[in-house]
Amino acid sequence: MAHKTNPELSWNAKQLRKNMTLEERILWYQYLRNYPVKFYRQRVIGYFIADFYCAQAKLVIELDGSQHYEAEGLAYDKMRTEFLEEFGLTVLRVPNNEVRNNLRGVCEYIDWLVGKRLQA
Repeated sequence: MAHKTNPELSWNAKQLRKNMTLEERILWYQYLRNYPVKFYRQRVIGYFIADFYCAQAKLVIELDGSQHYEAEGLAYDKMRTEFLEEFGLTVLRVPNNEVRNNLRGVCEYIDWLVGKRLQA
């Protein structure tokens, strides 16, 4: 997939990888880090930094805290999702509380979605 990265965001992405949220650390270290299909953390895609990105499955996983459910956050996320979908990516939004309270279900859904995307 050919998409432009934004070099100005590379430093920000590196800082985000060093300072992951609790939910990002849980999902990364307990599941995605050793997943059989390569995932990247805090990957720059165009004007945005995706929480997790799998190039092979064309999948972006975004973990959403409470600010994402306010009017401004919803509008920003909609615009961001539309931008990422222009690259043929699927965006999966997962509430932070799902990672904390239902990690197994989140992981099973990610596994199902990756399988579906790889078959497409």
